[in-house]
Amino acid sequence: MLSQEELINIMHDLESDRIERTKATTDTDKFCEAICAFSNDFPNHKKNGYLLLGVTNEGNLSGLKATDKLLKDLASIKTSGNILPQPAMTIQPYHLDGGDIIVIEVFPAIHPPARYKGKIWIRTGPTRSIANETEERILIEKRTSTARTHDARPCPGSKLNDLSLDLFKIIYLPQAVDTDTVAKNNRSIEQQLAALRFYDLVYNSPTYAGIIIFGTNPLFYLPGAYIQYVRFNGTDVTADIEIEKRFSGDIYYLLKGVEEFIENVIILKKPVKAERLQEEMIQNYPLWALRELMMNAIIHRDYESNAPIYFYEFTDRIEILNPGGLYGDVRPDNFPNVSDYRNPVIAECLKTLGYVNRFNIGIRMAQEELKKNNNPPADFDIRQTTRFSVKIFRNKKW
Repeated sequence: MLSQEELINIMHDLESDRIERTKATTDTDKFCEAICAFSNDFPNHKKNGYLLLGVTNEGNLSGLKATDKLLKDLASIKTSGNILPQPAMTIQPYHLDGGDIIVIEVFPAIHPPARYKGKIWIRTGPTRSIANETEERILIEKRTSTARTHDARPCPGSKLNDLSLDLFKIIYLPQAVDTDTVAKNNRSIEQQLAALRFYDLVYNSPTYAGIIIFGTNPLFYLPGAYIQYVRFNGTDVTADIEIEKRFSGDIYYLLKGVEEFIENVIILKKPVKAERLQEEMIQNYPLWALRELMMNAIIHRDYESNAPIYFYEFTDRIEILNPGGLYGDVRPDNFPNVSDYRNPVIAECLKTLGYVNRFNIGIRMAQEELKKNNNPPADFDIRQTTRFSVKIFRNKKW
């Protein structure tokens, strides 16, 4: 957080390429482009960038009023999923004589390049622009192969032919990168994959995320990368098994299979008597809540574990158990209000494919859907160190 003296100094520093000023209050595209550019830190300052709302290009106050709505709208930029990977940023209002200033402080991305709506924005001197192929390659080279998260690391022994390139080029790439960039693309397939963190150019192999998302046989390299579904005819695992099914394969195929199975096999509807002897149609579980909690398990599971995601259906509830406990900044006392990502590349992929609408709201939305469907709240067991589990109880009227 800047002191007021530091803020005054950067307001009037008209030469720095780490500072952008604006009088605008509703130009979300402009704000996001600036945040994306600061995240990429193309000049390699390794220092934070600052977007100052309420300051003119000449460094004077514009008379801005920092309302709660404006601050909330700006905060939503981080979790909207339009900038990927998700930017690290803080927002701080300052109240000065002559007007307010809202400072958005942006930290350099750990895994560049960052994109806003599929385009890579960078700072070149006092202006911002869309990166060309050479500039994009420089950003990729800034990212080290010893990435902090497992999904961004190279998968030893894997080769390009371990990936379904048609899935990447036909399904994923048009959704991840804007059409103009795709049309002008003259780079090799390896470079295209590397730009989205699915391939490591130093080790000349796919990353673990590449194997999980596009792999022709992910289980060869990650034996636990599947979902094990079991339906029990009772309330515990000692009951007779009615159905057993495994979901595996590239993440696009896996997700389609799980979603169709939930909708067609697990979700049931039936009429019950309501007031005045009329009938109402109820369902045992809300589709959206089950879907969202399964996406949560896929995003946050520990892919270094050989254990799968367990998807158990009992006569009174569903349980989803995935290897890997709470991660990073998330603790039992702040869950689910704080988020951190064990697998940020996979999280970005699910957002790109439309399986995740926004970051850090899925659990709250699932709880709301359960309440609307007359189900009890989902019960999370978050105190285990090696796994995470949730129980979803059946509609109380069922």
